Amino acid sequence: MFDRKRRVFITLLGGAAGWPLAARAQHSSIPVLGILGSASAATYTRTLATLQKGLNEAGYVEGRNLLVEPRWAEFNYDRLPALAAELVKRPVDVIYSTGSVVSALAAKSATDKIPIVFANGSDPVQYGLVASLSRPGGNVTGITFINAQLVPKRLQLLRLLNPKTAIIAVLVNPKNPNAADANIFEAAGKTLGVEIVIVRASTQAELIEAFAQAVQRGADALLVHVDALFNDVGETQIAVLAAQHRLPTMMANTDFPARGGLISYGADTSDLNRQAGIYVGRVLRGEKPADLPVVQPTTFALRVNLRTAKALGLSIPESFLLLADEVIE
Repeated sequence: MFDRKRRVFITLLGGAAGWPLAARAQHSSIPVLGILGSASAATYTRTLATLQKGLNEAGYVEGRNLLVEPRWAEFNYDRLPALAAELVKRPVDVIYSTGSVVSALAAKSATDKIPIVFANGSDPVQYGLVASLSRPGGNVTGITFINAQLVPKRLQLLRLLNPKTAIIAVLVNPKNPNAADANIFEAAGKTLGVEIVIVRASTQAELIEAFAQAVQRGADALLVHVDALFNDVGETQIAVLAAQHRLPTMMANTDFPARGGLISYGADTSDLNRQAGIYVGRVLRGEKPADLPVVQPTTFALRVNLRTAKALGLSIPESFLLLADEVIE
């Protein structure tokens, strides 16, 4: 039964916008959830599945007592303001923004009345989404994966992985506002005694050039900053490029080692997206975003792929492996 519902949910996410107007009118009393994503529906398959789980826990089932209007930017972040405006005009009862912080910013710019629940890795206070984590204020709340705050820890782990590391490249998407976190990278690098070089990619094609630049600039390792482009579909390409260039690479996405990457360190985003679904349900039942504290992760996992390390010619210290929560052998 659950699998059937899941298939219906995913199907309707892709097709709800094309329903005939008459059919929609029959469901006019059913609340509508707008989804604003910076990538594609295919990219967010796992995210949507866990969002659905949270919605179900909150008492909402797509097609029964909830309609969904999805809008996907397909990695073209410039489209997000227009897509957000479409959801406001529809109108929807709640907007769930997923992926890069650009989605949440576009939603917030489009409306100060419709409730917004975000799920992304950026600091929501820094980007003006909420007044504070404990008291968001306004019409916005959500889930933060606190990825920017974990940058120093990730750089430290890369240095522990190989104490000879002197230069670490950081991959960012220049079209994502979080590319401005470069000052965080540089400050953390000074503390560790390593040089930080920034390489950029805003398309999958540009990832090839970004890795080439990292190698040309003498990088001993590479840290991938958080962006929708680099996750899911992109992370497989990143694992391949890292192997080709024999460049030890780390991502926040905890699935990266299982897909052939070397190392990941971050929060369990699956559970956090489930909590986002619960938050959406609470807002649909009348709770105000201003009164719902931003959810933060409390546990983080370090995962290492020893097969990848061997292919890279990297000998991982036993002391490092003892820190790992999961070792793929």
